[in-house]
This record gives sequence, structure tokens and C-alpha cells, in this order.
Amino acid sequence: MRADLEEANNKEKGGEGETNEKISRSMREVNRKTQSPCLKELSQVCLHGCCPSPFLSAHEPQSKASKPTSTSAAYRRDFASKTTSSIFPNTQFTNHESLPSVQESLAEFSKAYPQYSDSYQVDQIRAQEYYHLSLSNHTCLDYLGIGLFSYSQLQKHESPTYRIASSSFPVPPQSPPPILDIPFFGVSYKTGNLKTQLLHGGPASELESAIRKRIMTFLNVPENDYCMVFTANKTSAFKLLAESYPFQSNRKLLTVYDYESEAIEAMSNSSEKKGARVMSAEFSWPRLRIQSSKLRKMVESKEKNNKKRGLFVFPLHSRMTGARYPYLWMSIAQENGWHVLIDACALGPKDMDSFGLSLFRPDFLICSFYKVFGENPSGFACLFAKKSTVSVLETSTSSGMVGLVPAEKLFRSVTESSDTDSEVEQTSKPNLLVDKPATPSSISGPIPVQASQSGRFEEGKTYEIQRADVAEKLKGLETTEISESEKAIDIIQEDYLKQKGEVECRGLDQVDSLGLVTISNRARCLINWLVNALLKLQHPNTKGIPLVRIYGPKIKFDRGPAIAFNVFDWKGEKVEPVLVQKLADRSNISLSYGFLHHICFADKYQEEKDKVIERRSNEAKGLDGNKRKDKNDMGIAVVTAALGFLANFQDIYKLWAFIAQFLDADFVEKERWRYTALNQKTFEV
Repeated sequence: MRADLEEANNKEKGGEGETNEKISRSMREVNRKTQSPCLKELSQVCLHGCCPSPFLSAHEPQSKASKPTSTSAAYRRDFASKTTSSIFPNTQFTNHESLPSVQESLAEFSKAYPQYSDSYQVDQIRAQEYYHLSLSNHTCLDYLGIGLFSYSQLQKHESPTYRIASSSFPVPPQSPPPILDIPFFGVSYKTGNLKTQLLHGGPASELESAIRKRIMTFLNVPENDYCMVFTANKTSAFKLLAESYPFQSNRKLLTVYDYESEAIEAMSNSSEKKGARVMSAEFSWPRLRIQSSKLRKMVESKEKNNKKRGLFVFPLHSRMTGARYPYLWMSIAQENGWHVLIDACALGPKDMDSFGLSLFRPDFLICSFYKVFGENPSGFACLFAKKSTVSVLETSTSSGMVGLVPAEKLFRSVTESSDTDSEVEQTSKPNLLVDKPATPSSISGPIPVQASQSGRFEEGKTYEIQRADVAEKLKGLETTEISESEKAIDIIQEDYLKQKGEVECRGLDQVDSLGLVTISNRARCLINWLVNALLKLQHPNTKGIPLVRIYGPKIKFDRGPAIAFNVFDWKGEKVEPVLVQKLADRSNISLSYGFLHHICFADKYQEEKDKVIERRSNEAKGLDGNKRKDKNDMGIAVVTAALGFLANFQDIYKLWAFIAQFLDADFVEKERWRYTALNQKTFEV
């Protein structure tokens, strides 16, 4: 295993060829700790390199009977080679009408990835529990976080009398109509002391306690070692921690993000106000790998006696490019006196199983959850803190923490009172779940009524449903209908809390039943097929000008299920990401867009740098209302897509076919005229 670690580390250095005693010592320590029961169990799960390793991606053969060539590196090379040689070999598509049909493409896909059929249970779950995705023909590629409930579970507890169609979202004849959302829970905002909440907790509903217990079990977070608070969203969690962290004595904040993050910006602003020095890792062009030598200098302590370094914020992989980062950076940071915060918001639903929490034991961990995939994007984030670390936090009053309100109390509070001063607060999807650097992406799936009443979601804003609004929506319903619905909600609570302290989160249950290997294998096949297919699109009658450019890893075994790319016209000019997103939205495909930054170009790429790099202040004009201190920040605006565990081949084919339409030089102009003719609001190009 050590040999694999060293090989992987050398690759990650990008040919730097540097040696480092601290990294070697970290490797020896990892090898020693891999004898723990936790990691033995993990190694038994990943028998053939089929899921991400916590240690730079090394996997050992199951037994001596395994073939000598069945090493991790060989398995990875074979996978990448097979992808390239089996999917549209020696083929370039220059016309969107020449693409093979979805049936033909699926047949070739199945031949290239026979292991994909092992994930048939996902398709069964999607058909039975998330049938609204097929009925609405909506492709959701903009969800991050982990889903708590299934659509079928939501429908089971919804009263038909409350199904209300929105004029802006007509109801398809065969699909479930948008509903007045009566969620399983709402959130109530708290203002208080984070340190006190972590140490002693506070009043909590039975529902909140049950969900807390279910989440900690799902993430394999031991209650004896970690405590947790619910926050309104990811940004709130980061800001909350920054406001309580002792930056006066631990004066540095070091982050490892290749994209602009609203949550990191909020944390940076709060830490700077407390006197912290904010630093960031850099990423080498073109693969966007971590610049190891630079990051190592920032992590390592020059003063051996000074162990108070600061806060090291580490995402396990990039939520935009899908690049995975070596976990050993956490060990190096800990050895040099840093407190480590793990950002797990962009992880797959079972990736925590491969993390090795008992090995690395980060001081803080943040992850996010939403209610129902493709239907209800609201939710919350969780901030975990190691109990032995909580004592270092400062006492300060902060906002951002939330409590979970049972559906019964939520519904009755908004229907029985006409006092508009009291509000039930619901937070929009972009603010709750998706760490967007720019404007909000489209909302996946049918929009809940409260969202359509407020118009388009705007990032950073909280939308509130006042009691009078709900009362108005319920006007005209018979008193007996309301009474029956209240009885139905009582039944919800009884069924929802199956036993005291236990809650049915069917979304989590389904993921647990599938397991890490099935989910990882499926995502790996889909994302690599999509990468390969996009690279096959080329403008006609040009000197090989590609339609798409992908940033970060391309075809790679252990890349994450996310992709960052841009579309270029036949002149080689970039089509604005916001335009691509809006056109995708009108094709019933939900995408996001963001901004890559902290990119480092070697001397040999200086000419290329002048072509691809952009000044953020111009690129993001109108996309982000927040003023940045660094007006000269340089980077690249990109389109992003993320594959959830429910994604199937039809979803990625649909995205590929949509992007291929840009091969038509007049595609954008045709779309503008088409929507103008339909009396739709036009958009700027």
C-alpha cells in the first residue's frame, strides 16, 4: 500500500519530484493506523478499486489468488483506456442531428461498462420512489447534498385537497401537479452561543432529536466523540464557526478551493474582521491539481514551538471540477498544529464510508441535506465539532442556527392565526444547499407554490411565508376539508416517528441499502461517459475547434461525479455560462454555473493563460451582488453539472444532446426568436 501511496503522491505533485520527510512520516502513520478495524472493513468493501480510497486512491488485491496485474493502478489505467477506446472510437460529431439515438448510445454504453447493470436497483428506486422525474421529464443536474426523503414518501403524506396548480407552472396531464408544500418539518431560527449549544444542547423537538440521531448514524459520526448543531445552510455553518473560532490567537485561515464559494467568502470576511490572515491553495493548469510545494510551505510551521496555527479548511473534492484531493493533507495539517475543518457538502451520499473518520478525526465537519430530490430543495446544514475541540471556541452570540419544527406545529401555526408579524421561514434552495458563486441556478423539479409566489429565487435571500399568505391559498376550502387535513397531519406525525427516537428518512434508507460500491461504480460510469461524449463534439468546417472545453480532470477512474466546462462557438469564442444555463433550463435541464480561481500557470502556458483567464469583476458583472475586496481576482466562469445517485444514462444523454445543438451556428439566435414568438421574456446574449 505504501508503494501505491508514494506513486500517487508523486503524480499529485505534477512532476515536481520533491521529497518531504513530513509526508513520508504521515504515510508511515497511515500505514500503522490502517490496521484498525474500521479501515480493515473499508478495505474489504473496496476489493477491486471500485470506490474512492481515503489515502490518495490505493487499493490492495483481495487475496493472493488475485492476478498479479490486478493492482489498483492497472485497474484504473484499464478503465480509462476502455472508456476512450470503446465509446465512439475515432469519431467526431459535427452535427447534432448525426448523434446516435439514445437507444444506440445506451447499447454501446452497456458494452463499455458491463458493471453498470449491477446498479439496476437504483433504477428501480427511481421508478418507484421518484417517478415524478420521469413524468415531468426533468433532468436535475444541480443538486448538492444528501436527500432525506423520497417523493413517494412525500406524496403518501400529502392531502389531495392541497394540490394547487400555479399559473406559471401549468400541470402536465399525466404528471403530479405542483403542491402547496406541507413539509415533514420546517425550521425555526435561533440566536445564541455556538459553544454553549455544542456543549449542552438546548430544547429540541422529538422530531429534531430523531433526525439528529439518524444523520449521525448515516454519516458514521460517533456521538461519544462529536456534537452537532443544525444551521440554516452551508454558508451559515461556515460563518457561524468563523465567528466563534479564536482567530486572535490562531491567526491563520487556509482554504483549498479551486472555485469561488459563498460560504468560504463569508468565513473569510468574518475571520479577517477578527485579525486572521486568509490564505488559499493554488491549482496547476490545466488539470487543476493542488500546487503541492506552495501548499506545503503554507501548512508547515516554521516555528517548531508554535503549535497554534489556525483553521485548515479542506473539501474532500471539488464540487465543480470533480477533482479529488489527497486526504494526507489533513494529517500534515494536524501534525503542524492546525485545526481541520472538513467540507463534506459536495460528497456523494455514501462517500463518508470511505473517509475514515476514526483515522483522521477532523476537528469540525460540515455537510448539507435537502428534503426531496427534484421536488423540495429546502433543507439544512449540519456543523459537527469534536468534543475535545469545542473548548477552544470563543463565547459569542451568533445567528444561523436552526431548530426543526414538526409538520403539525408548522401547519397549524400558519393556518390558525392571522397575525402577519409571525412568520414561518423557509429558505430557498440556492441559499440552503448549493454553494453558488454567482446567480442561482434553476430550481430542479416542480416548484413548490411558495416559490412560484415569490418569483425567481435569488441567492442569499430568505423567503418567508406569512400566515396570511397561507390563509389566502386555503381560501375556498371547506371547513371539513381543513379539519380532515389536520387529522391527516396527526397521522403523518404518528407514522413519521415510527418509534420514539426513530424517524423514517427513506432517502437515507435507500442509499444505505445500495451501499458505497454500487453508488460509486454507477456515478463513475456515467460521468466518464459524459466527459468522453462531450469531447467528441467538434465544429464543422474548422481546423478542429472543439465545441466543449472541460476544466480539471477528464476521463479518470477516481474523479468525482461533477464536471466544469464551457461551450465555444465556431469562431472559438466562449458562449457565456449564464446563457448556456438559461437555454438548458428551457430544455428542462437544470445546470449551475460558477467561477474557477486560484489557478497557477507555468511559463509554458502563459500564452494559453492570456486566452482563457478572465478578470472576475467583468466576468461576474451582475452575477453576484456582493462586493469583493479583491477586484483583480482572475479566473474562469464555467458551466457545472453534478450527478446525484439517482442520475441515469438518459439524463447524461439528454445533456449531451442539448450541448450538441450549439454545433448549429444559429442555435442561439433561433432560440431567441422561438421564445419571442411564444411571447416569452427574452434574455440578453
